[in-house]
Amino acid sequence: MTELAFDVRDVSYRYNQVAALGGLSMQVKRGERVALLGANGSGKSTLLRLLAGLCFPDRGEISFLGESLTEQRLQDEEFFFGFRRRVGLVFQNADVQLFSPSVFDELAFGPLQLRWPAQKIRERVGEVLRSMDIAHLQDRAPHRLSGGEKKRVALASVLVLDPEVLLLDEPSGALDPSSQARIVDFLVSCGNGSKTVIIATHDLDTLEDIADRCYVFANGRMAGEGTPLEVLHNVELLERAKLIRPHAHVHAHGEGAVQPHPHVHRHEGG
Repeated sequence: MTELAFDVRDVSYRYNQVAALGGLSMQVKRGERVALLGANGSGKSTLLRLLAGLCFPDRGEISFLGESLTEQRLQDEEFFFGFRRRVGLVFQNADVQLFSPSVFDELAFGPLQLRWPAQKIRERVGEVLRSMDIAHLQDRAPHRLSGGEKKRVALASVLVLDPEVLLLDEPSGALDPSSQARIVDFLVSCGNGSKTVIIATHDLDTLEDIADRCYVFANGRMAGEGTPLEVLHNVELLERAKLIRPHAHVHAHGEGAVQPHPHVHRHEGG
C-alpha cells in the first residue's frame, strides 16, 4: 500500500471571516504529481500554504506522512527542521520569495538555516545553479532579474535542499514561452516518482504532461477529481470551476472519436 504524503480531512479556513476553504478533503500519495485546478480565489493557494505549514486550519486536520501537521507540532525543533527540509513551497510571485543580495546567497540561505557545513553549501549551491542554468546569474541581485530568471531562482532556492515534496503555486504563470518550457520540462522530469509534486495551476494545455491526477476547486470546495484526461474531457466540471467559458469547442479525433477541447477558451486566473 502506497504511503500518503498528505491526508487532508474536512479542512476549513477563513481569511478575516471570509471563507477560503470549506470542508475540504483530499489525499496525495508519495511520489505523485497532483494538479490543483481552479479559477482565481478558488482556494488553491490557501491549500498550498496549509500544506507548507505556513498557516493552519480553523477546522479539520492535515497529516504529513501520517503525522498531524499542527502549529504545536512545528514548535518542536526536530520536527520543524525535518519538515522544512522535506517540504518546499515556491510562491506564485517570486518577488515574495527572493530577498538576498545575490542569487548565490539566495540559494545558500536555506542550507545555512539548516546548519549545513560551509563546504557542503558551496558544493550544493554550485550544483543547483548549473542544473537550473543560472550559474551566470550567481552574483546578480535577484530583484534585477527578469521574471523568468526570478522564477528559476525561486525554484532553485527550494531545490537546493532536495526536498521530497514540492508545492508550486502557478509555476509557469506570466512567463515567456522559453521560461515556461523550462518549468514544464522540470515538472515532466519529476514523473519518475522521486518527488511528490503539488501544482496549483489554471494552465490546462500542459496538464497531461505535468500531472498524474487532478483536483478541481470551486469556491473553496472540491468540485471534482480524476486523471488529467478525465478532467479535460469533463466540460461541465471545467465550466462549473470557471476554468473555461461555456460552450467549449468539440473536435473529432482519430477513428471518428469526438473529444472536447475545453482549453481553447480558458479563463486567465490563478
